Amino acid sequence: MARAPTTRAPSSDRPDIWLAAGVRTPFARAGGGLAKRDALDLSVPVVKAMLAKLPASGGARPDLMVWGAVIPNLTLSNIAREALISAGGDPTIPAVSTVMACSTSMVGAFEAAGMLDDQGRSLALVGGAEAMSRIQIGLSQPLSDDLRRFMDGRSLADRWAALTSVRAGDLKLFIPQIKNRSTGKSMGEHTEDMAKGWEISRTQQDEIALASHRNAAAGWERGFFDDLVLRLDDVGRDTTVRPDTSLEKLAKLRPVFDTTSGKGTLTAGNSSPLTDGAAAVWVATAKGLERLPSETPRVRLVDYEVNAIDLFNEYLLMAPAYSIPRLLARNRLTYADVGLWEIHEAFAAQLATHIKALQDPAFLKDKAKVSPKLGALPVDRVNPNGGSTALGHPFAATGARILSQAVKELHAMPTGSYAVVSICADGGQGSVALLRNG
Repeated sequence: MARAPTTRAPSSDRPDIWLAAGVRTPFARAGGGLAKRDALDLSVPVVKAMLAKLPASGGARPDLMVWGAVIPNLTLSNIAREALISAGGDPTIPAVSTVMACSTSMVGAFEAAGMLDDQGRSLALVGGAEAMSRIQIGLSQPLSDDLRRFMDGRSLADRWAALTSVRAGDLKLFIPQIKNRSTGKSMGEHTEDMAKGWEISRTQQDEIALASHRNAAAGWERGFFDDLVLRLDDVGRDTTVRPDTSLEKLAKLRPVFDTTSGKGTLTAGNSSPLTDGAAAVWVATAKGLERLPSETPRVRLVDYEVNAIDLFNEYLLMAPAYSIPRLLARNRLTYADVGLWEIHEAFAAQLATHIKALQDPAFLKDKAKVSPKLGALPVDRVNPNGGSTALGHPFAATGARILSQAVKELHAMPTGSYAVVSICADGGQGSVALLRNG
């Protein structure tokens, strides 16, 4: 069951909001070319590059920064503020950290949109970073408590008492796992359930993965990503794109989340990889856009929706399938009216399920609660420059990556064209945006 979503309906007392394309690091497989950088180290070059785009004369600067990282770092309580200061940004700019799993920097854009008013705040720098190569391993809570008592001890006797209270069973390391805390299942395990329930075949998944890699490779070859991606640590391109893959190669990979039933379909080839990277996007009013270089691609944020589903009675990553039809119905649009679809590919099976659900009359009527008369979804318009399966998925950076990519794609389309951008997130949540060129 889905509850009432958070939306941004058009309002006469608020300025129009625009998104402008930002930049990002290359996305690198965890343990690869960016493995020496933590989330802050990944963020700083991106923030510096964004700030450098503002004209030096006249003191141009953003009025607000929203940034996030999903995997916590014990030394960073506000990564947004730390990234801004470390990048040499004006310390009088407020910087806010946010987190919503894979939707982190997309929700950050929505949060920034709600704080812009043309009365002092008209331009925001938004983004996020994830360093999957630098996940910190912690101590068990009882051992942490004993060590804290040891350090707080005012005498040798106090410290000795703290040490002697340590029990053998407390001498454990806490190793974070990419699992949902409430269900105890990983994202892959949940998606295996989804694939089985929606009857998504291995072949369908591999075909989506192949298209993602081919589209991403073609995008790189024709220069689409050149002004969106910074060179960092001798890494100049996304390292997870495989232009030489094929259905035959993908078919040889073994299932990784269901290895025992004989019915597992999710593999390393049709799932997004653990990835390091950072990305940013601009959020602005028309007044704020005046501070950006005129050649910066920009499109209007028409509407958005953030929603959650009952993860105990619905598949974990299904939230966008509820939001997308509601968003379109609210704006009196059909699928055919949308010229560009950027749908996050956490897994090829998840994308295939969303496409199937969006065209299922029973799902639209009974679950999304909209009229099923939205038409056929134009699959050829989905992720034309590749999705997360190929490009990679640094959790907190994906929102800014997918938004900047969509902005550049849509900006090149005829005036009046629409785009839908969606991201599913752990916890049964999702975020969806409706964009318009002009």
